[in-house]
Amino acid sequence: MIPPVGASSLLGSQAVISPIGGLGSEAQIGSSNPSSGSGGSFAQALSGAIGSLQQSQDAANTAAQGLATGAVSDPTQAITAVENAQLAMELASQVSSKATQDIQTIFQTQL
Repeated sequence: MIPPVGASSLLGSQAVISPIGGLGSEAQIGSSNPSSGSGGSFAQALSGAIGSLQQSQDAANTAAQGLATGAVSDPTQAITAVENAQLAMELASQVSSKATQDIQTIFQTQL
């Protein structure tokens, strides 16, 4: 029987994965142990994601104001900034809804 092959065994223990917006500059497979007591890594990731969301909203606001005043020479950059901010907000909303739904499911679970 052939054993299953995981992503970390194919890529090696120090493989670098491209970053997801707002979650840090570098993610590595197998680089840390979640039970090693890193202290607040979830809180840091969450605050970083919220900060990234705020930055994208601010950039969209600035781009929209520049487009309205005629200060922007390339309107596609302004439209791209607004669309990126909209997608980031939709993603944050979906993650929040899913987390709330999962917490409610946990609370409703009977032992």
